[in-house]
Amino acid sequence: MTSRRRVTHSIIFVLLLIGAVFMIGPLLWMLSTSFKDKQDVFALPPVWIPRPFHFDKYSEIWEAGPLLSGIKNSLIIAVTVTIVGTFTSSLAAFSFAKLRFPGKNKIFLLMLSSLMIPYPAVMIPQFFMFSKLGWIDTLLPLIVPGLFGNIVMIFFLRQYLSSVPNAIIEAAKIDGSSYFRLYSSITFPLIKPAVAAQLILWFMGIWNDYLSPIIYLNSPEKQTLQLVIANFNATYAIQTDYPLIMAASIIALLPMLIIFLVFQKQIIESVAISGVKG
Repeated sequence: MTSRRRVTHSIIFVLLLIGAVFMIGPLLWMLSTSFKDKQDVFALPPVWIPRPFHFDKYSEIWEAGPLLSGIKNSLIIAVTVTIVGTFTSSLAAFSFAKLRFPGKNKIFLLMLSSLMIPYPAVMIPQFFMFSKLGWIDTLLPLIVPGLFGNIVMIFFLRQYLSSVPNAIIEAAKIDGSSYFRLYSSITFPLIKPAVAAQLILWFMGIWNDYLSPIIYLNSPEKQTLQLVIANFNATYAIQTDYPLIMAASIIALLPMLIIFLVFQKQIIESVAISGVKG
């Protein structure tokens, strides 16, 4: 049994290693291409290590398009939505998990049912609504809805809070704690790991969002980073200036890569917690 187990583990390791190579290969090729000349991109056999390295594309990208304004707009949207939205989502999760009010479960099921509605079904009505408000070509349609919370985060935090004993909340009530103090002093410290994990994942999702910005944003100075990168691709692919496109893509990828490397423990914990609580 021991030898059979070793063989099984070895096969699984080899398969995972092959999968890792296929997953990290495009990323390494993108990084390598950003340091190449145009003629080296299509060289056969492929050149993985450029000789010499050319760093000029990383200085050209700032003049080739509104990359800096795209980063700024993406940061404004992602930071505002995740910070305020996480606060409101955690408040809602605390209410659904620990407070008693009429129709609590029905309201929660109604909110969950909204996840079954595909985004294209509400895309056009939302566009008309924001158009009537005069919010088209502004960042407001991308910011305001997220300020009221994220149903996925609410569900996740509610499941996490279900393991917190109600006796703690009842004891604090007897001591005269207000509802907000129950949330801020007792509940929130207990769910900090789950909140941190969900905040990171939400931030990454907003940063990489392409569909919503392309619907509402038109002006180059209002576009998010993902739209700027798409415009780079449409403009410079014709000129076969793939090193410039890849350099811009690396700049767009870098914040998410740093966040994942720094907070990978919280991200993995979120997956483990969701598996246990679910």
